[in-house]
Amino acid sequence: MTPVIKPKLTLEEFLKLPETKPASEFIRGEIIQKPMPQGEHSRLQAKLCTVINQVTETPKFAYAFPELRCTFGGDSIIPDVAVFRWERIPFKSSGKIANRFEIHPDWAIEILSPDQRQTKVLGNLLHCSRHGIEVGWLIDPEEESILAVFPGQRVELFEGTAQLPILKGIELELTVEQVFGWLTFS
Repeated sequence: MTPVIKPKLTLEEFLKLPETKPASEFIRGEIIQKPMPQGEHSRLQAKLCTVINQVTETPKFAYAFPELRCTFGGDSIIPDVAVFRWERIPFKSSGKIANRFEIHPDWAIEILSPDQRQTKVLGNLLHCSRHGIEVGWLIDPEEESILAVFPGQRVELFEGTAQLPILKGIELELTVEQVFGWLTFS
């Protein structure tokens, strides 16, 4: 069960608190600690970042960040993978990447952990959809399915050999089977 701590804080006050391990999110006025990632979650997260960045980083099209705090629309969430189009990545005047991302990702990926409620995680993706995300995924390792969230809060279920929706412009094709195939080392 994910612990929920009732705050008497504003979002600004929450952002001044020290980071927790695992990280905490500020969602609809509540502080919610994310569960500690386990094997399947960690493997999928690492593999998704690697595969996406292999095709997007060199051409400076986009970049996939693991566990990046994104603060927008009154909430501060930490998608398991947050993909930003290159031109939307905040950089400092020095050219270095900024530490704070106060914008929504273009593509958010959440991986359901055994102790997480699907509704809470889907709620994060719907929040992203309300604020301009192009596509979101909710990966359910137990069900071997992926819910995709699109603009207008449209949700579709993908299973088996179904081709997954990818951020437009990324030259990458993935099926649900391929994603869950990463869980088997052969």
